[in-house]
Amino acid sequence: MSDNKPLVKLENVHKSYGDNHVLRGISLAVNPGEVVAIIGASGGGKSTLLRCTTLLERFDAGSLAYGDLQVATDKDGTAVYGDKNVLHEAKLRFGLVFQNYNLFPHYTVIKNLIDAPIVVQKRDKDDVEAQARQLLERMGLAGNENKVPCELSGGQQQRVSIARALCMNPDVLFFDEPTSALDPELTQEVLKVIRDLASQHMTMVIVTHEMAFARDVADRIIFIDQGVIVEEGSAEQLINNPQHKRTRAFLSRYEQG
Repeated sequence: MSDNKPLVKLENVHKSYGDNHVLRGISLAVNPGEVVAIIGASGGGKSTLLRCTTLLERFDAGSLAYGDLQVATDKDGTAVYGDKNVLHEAKLRFGLVFQNYNLFPHYTVIKNLIDAPIVVQKRDKDDVEAQARQLLERMGLAGNENKVPCELSGGQQQRVSIARALCMNPDVLFFDEPTSALDPELTQEVLKVIRDLASQHMTMVIVTHEMAFARDVADRIIFIDQGVIVEEGSAEQLINNPQHKRTRAFLSRYEQG
C-alpha cells in the first residue's frame, strides 16, 4: 500500500434512521501515521460515523475505502457494499476499542488477546502468544495474563482491549469515547497509552469528549455537528482559535460544563 494513499477514505456518506438524517454528506480521509480526533455534542453523528466506518452498521449513501480496498461504492445515491470477502478483508485492516471494553468475561486476559488472531487470521499460536505478552507488558499489564476481566480495574480492562485490538496488527485503530466509562485517575492510565501509541505513529481515529487530550495528541481535529463537518484543522488551531461560530459555541459550553 502506498504511503501517499489514505488508510481510510469516506466520500459524501449519509446515514438516516427513519426521518432522522444523522450523517449528511461527510467526506474524510485519514493518512498513514495520522491521529484524528472527532469531537462534537451528543447526537451530532460522531458515534454513528464510527460505527458505519467500522462496519457495525452501513452507510445509506456514499463510498468507503480502506487503502486500496474499495468497501462501498456510491451508485445512484445508494451505498453498494462489496461481497463477504471484501468485508472480511476490510475488518482485518482496522481495530476498534469500545467505550465499555467488550472483553469476553469468561476468557482470561491472554485468551482475549490471542483468540481472534489464531481463529480469524490463522496465525501461529506461539507467535501470537509472544506478541500478546509483549503488548501486555507495553500496556503495563504484565502478570495479569491469567486473570479474567472482572478481576481488573476499568482502566486495566480498557488497556487489555487496546492490546487485543493491536494484536490483530491493524492498519488503523478506532476509539469510541475510550475513557467515558472511567473515573479521572483511570482515565489518565488509558490516555497515557494512547499518547504512547501516537508517539509511535500509530494511525488512529478517536471519538472523544476529552478536549485537552484531543489538543495534545491529535494531528487534526474534526468538529461534527448535526451530521456535517463544521470545521476541521490542526489540533492547536481548532481548540485554541476556532473559526466557526458553532465550533466556538460548542467549546464554550464544554469549558463551562
